[in-house]
Amino acid sequence: MPLTRIYRRFMNNNDRLLLMIIGAIVGVCSGIAAVLLNRSLSAMLEWLHHYRDYYWAFIIPAIGAALSSLFLEKIVKEGAGHGVPEVIYSVSRYGGLLRMRSGFSRLVSSCLTIGSGGSAGPEAPIVMSGSAIGSNIARMFNLNERQRITIVGCGAAGAISSIFNAPISGLVFTVEVILGEWTALNIVPIALASVAGTEISRILQGNQIVFGHGGFEIDPADIASSLGLALFAAAASILLTRSLRGMHHVSEKVKAPIWIKAAIGGCAVGIIGMFTPVALGEGYHYIQDMIRGDFSRGIIIAAVCVLTKVLATSFTLGWGGSGGIFAPCLVIGSLVGLTYHRALSLIWPSAAWVDEGYFALLGMAGLISGILQAPLTGIFLIVEITGGYNVILPLIVVSAVSSSICHYIEPASFYLKDLKEKGQLLRPGTDARVLSDLKVTELLETDCIAVHRNMLLRDFIDIVKRSRRNYFPVEDENTGHFVGMIHLDVIRPFIFNPEIYDAVVLEQIMDTDVDIVPPDADLPDVLQRMDAKRLFSMPVVADDKFIGMVSKATLLDQYRKELIVQTTTA
Repeated sequence: MPLTRIYRRFMNNNDRLLLMIIGAIVGVCSGIAAVLLNRSLSAMLEWLHHYRDYYWAFIIPAIGAALSSLFLEKIVKEGAGHGVPEVIYSVSRYGGLLRMRSGFSRLVSSCLTIGSGGSAGPEAPIVMSGSAIGSNIARMFNLNERQRITIVGCGAAGAISSIFNAPISGLVFTVEVILGEWTALNIVPIALASVAGTEISRILQGNQIVFGHGGFEIDPADIASSLGLALFAAAASILLTRSLRGMHHVSEKVKAPIWIKAAIGGCAVGIIGMFTPVALGEGYHYIQDMIRGDFSRGIIIAAVCVLTKVLATSFTLGWGGSGGIFAPCLVIGSLVGLTYHRALSLIWPSAAWVDEGYFALLGMAGLISGILQAPLTGIFLIVEITGGYNVILPLIVVSAVSSSICHYIEPASFYLKDLKEKGQLLRPGTDARVLSDLKVTELLETDCIAVHRNMLLRDFIDIVKRSRRNYFPVEDENTGHFVGMIHLDVIRPFIFNPEIYDAVVLEQIMDTDVDIVPPDADLPDVLQRMDAKRLFSMPVVADDKFIGMVSKATLLDQYRKELIVQTTTA
């Protein structure tokens, strides 16, 4: 039997097993990419470390950001961005299709930005890289759209798991943030990809907890105090979100090439870093100091560092640098926790509070949960990267409260806000996602009989007798242009008065104030207009010519069929 025939039979009969095998392969590839980025960043930071003390060192982040922007714009022809929204958009609108060059472009650009001192993290670029790897491997195996989306999720999960040595976090982040859908078809392959990515990282870099600590002795007062920390973490999340968006809007108004904007942002970061070094780079070593209780700066300096890190991150990403927000969130969160602990110690000096590392750990969970509005990701990520299983209860409290407050103030998370505002966020199983795969031209009802505006009512009565429709489009007999509609319910009094059959023309009784639909209209908008105006049918008009009707009955019937297709699992 030919190999292609064996493969097709295997693919048709073993869909789940096929996705599991491909998912593991993608997880390995994503894990290798994550390790490569990690080591490249370490090498670049080590190389540039010797130049940080020079008076001109503030231009180093500017050079890195400019080179990163030039690489994306001129060489690989991709725009600046965080990476994760682009992956979500691809999953929402294009079935997970991503270009192959996206598998390495963000690795290079983020390495230049972060390695030179830009305040960003490598997590979002590696998600973009892993997702692009998964998308192109899925294309090699000729997978359908639903299968390809799952494999894209495998790439994202393998990348996150590898870079943090956290397989559960990779799984949860992918399902909660990237795909937005919990199904058996997704979870098993993504879980295998997470394990594969983690194992590759452990083989190449060792099995190490990223931010280890000696454990904490927690009492009920410490757990209760976590509620206050959740409020401060939510406030910091909203501050970072709005600062990033505000800085992006400011940079858009500057009339200059993107690489010059990136250099301006890099210079600002470099200047900030001369006074508060914690604002530079990913800042993971500062997190380790704070968790261990080795961060010796006072409460005022810690609070200032929160603001400078927010500002540096906004300048880096808002002005064209490449990178993600995971690392800045972890640094800011730990600083918020540290500041909160020291404030508690000043207000209640006699209380036996737990070590400040405990609050730094909770602050990280609060920032991640708040800015992503993904509490499970915040909980599992912090547990895995710190080994803090004994603080799981306050972690849940802080993550849940922080994400809830942020959702109330900012209904969409940082990654999803722009997509929602542009109508580009189409989650699986939602009305918008189902309707996005349908087009107005697919729903056209073309059995309507067109009539002319100067036609006598008597002639129109003969047409009504032959028609099965209640709607009749009216056209200009000379140009063929659509000029109105006639509905039987409206003209019923005229039909039962034979004396006026030869005295009335259709132009006198037709409705000229008609809502029309263009052929390229979005069906969610069409359905919303129908509901708002209590319409059951609308004429579709292109270039002033009537081409058919679209009805709510046909639309909902096709909606049901498409929903069955999209929600059916193998």
